[in-house]
Amino acid sequence: MDGTRLFLALWPDPAVREQLRAWRELWTWPRGATPVHTDKLHLTLHFLGNQPSESVPALLDGLAVPMSPFRLRLDVAELWHNGIAVLAPSVAPPGLLALHADLSAALPAVGLAPDARAYRPHVTMARRARGVEIPQGGPAIEWVVDHYALVESKTGDGSGYTVLREYR
Repeated sequence: MDGTRLFLALWPDPAVREQLRAWRELWTWPRGATPVHTDKLHLTLHFLGNQPSESVPALLDGLAVPMSPFRLRLDVAELWHNGIAVLAPSVAPPGLLALHADLSAALPAVGLAPDARAYRPHVTMARRARGVEIPQGGPAIEWVVDHYALVESKTGDGSGYTVLREYR
């Protein structure tokens, strides 16, 4: 199916991105692990999947929801059962949960269904990381979040992420 693979995310500014990179470097990755490239580090709000390209203009406008800036503290390094290494908040701030809920409520109006699974905010640091030693005591990242983004994920040779719109 032709289309555009999309997700909504908190997109870090250069200073936060550098802190995430530094955290990623604290891990000692096992052979076969694939650390996430620095320019791809983000916190997903909603994965929208492959959408028809002609629907993108409506999504750009329909996914604008009001938000208030909030502080996000990323302070827990974990390895999930599926080999995904993450950096997560020990406590999800109310502003993050409100933004996630408001976007969930906006999805049906643009023809999309919100994910039924419980939301687990995190930044993926690496995939295929089974056996990694989890770093202890790294510096907490204090992220002042004042926007989110609709992002296109290109696979294959066009591999990479393109921010289609930032919402402030």
